[in-house]
Amino acid sequence: MRKMPVTAGAESLQDQLDRERRLVSFDSYDLSVRQLVEMFDSGEIEVPPEYQRQFIWRPDRESELIESVMLGIPVPSLFMATNRDSTWEIVDGVQRLSTLAHFMGTNTLLKKVKREKPLCIEGLEKLSALNGTSHENLPRPIQLMFSTRPMRVTVLNDKSDLNVRFDLFERLNTGGISLTNQEIRNCVFRGPFNDDLKTLATNEHFTATIKLKESDKNNGTLEELVLRFFAYLEKYTEFEHSVKGFLNDYMKSKSTSPVSKSQRTVFAKTFELLHQSLPFGISRKTKGVTPLNLFEAISVGTALAIQTNQPLSLKRLPKLLDNPQLKGLTAGGTNNRKMVTGRIEFVRNALL
Repeated sequence: MRKMPVTAGAESLQDQLDRERRLVSFDSYDLSVRQLVEMFDSGEIEVPPEYQRQFIWRPDRESELIESVMLGIPVPSLFMATNRDSTWEIVDGVQRLSTLAHFMGTNTLLKKVKREKPLCIEGLEKLSALNGTSHENLPRPIQLMFSTRPMRVTVLNDKSDLNVRFDLFERLNTGGISLTNQEIRNCVFRGPFNDDLKTLATNEHFTATIKLKESDKNNGTLEELVLRFFAYLEKYTEFEHSVKGFLNDYMKSKSTSPVSKSQRTVFAKTFELLHQSLPFGISRKTKGVTPLNLFEAISVGTALAIQTNQPLSLKRLPKLLDNPQLKGLTAGGTNNRKMVTGRIEFVRNALL
């Protein structure tokens, strides 16, 4: 068998495996249904707000899960991640956990899973005698049997790197509604910086300048654009090829600190000027959406120009949107350091 050539200085597969495996640390548990539900009830297991739109299973599908648990049919593991305060945050298995809570049906649990009344079982074939019943109607021995059934739980512990946690959310994000990368960041990189991103994403000048598809208005896209603005403003000369990795690294580094006063000031000033100068927002069409590369170029380039404290030629902004050179710098396949630096500095220089 012919051996594959190894580039000098390149990491071997074994080196990469050894390094990445050291970053991952899991614990596994077999918890009873009662233990899981009580931990959820008490707040020891949390469901991130971004996941709460996934409480979407219909009663017949929920009933099938309850039937599987009662029959002892293996149910896929629940995956959790450990928070700084030792609580767990669910990563995969939101519908399974919410179904158990819906079936057990205390007032607190129903409120958590946004249900008005406990689950009434329906549509079962194997345990047809269970149809039309709820948990409180079951004989005591059946209730006890159900509540002591074991569920497998795998927990990413606090020894793992936050980037591993992002990967876990991304790879196991198998719910009926997938999370966007920014919604995952909102779960993983919690803290003052994330809170401030959400606040700044409601700035009236910013929202008037950004044009989004209807489906992107409530999925973290606005927060990601604010993150992009700050990340590229501070680090654009360090950009490599992965936008996701670049934004993850920046948000990780900033997660424990609020957005600074100077950052807030330049953000507010930038989007106030863009709102005044671009009546149709950062878009090349009257009703078009805002392209990400164009957003970075126009917003960060304008901010850099503002930071020079020199007079600005804001009348040039509308024409820049259709400038042939800028179009070339913002076309598809231009996410490399040379092109990112080129388009941002092109706008900055055009305004000075």
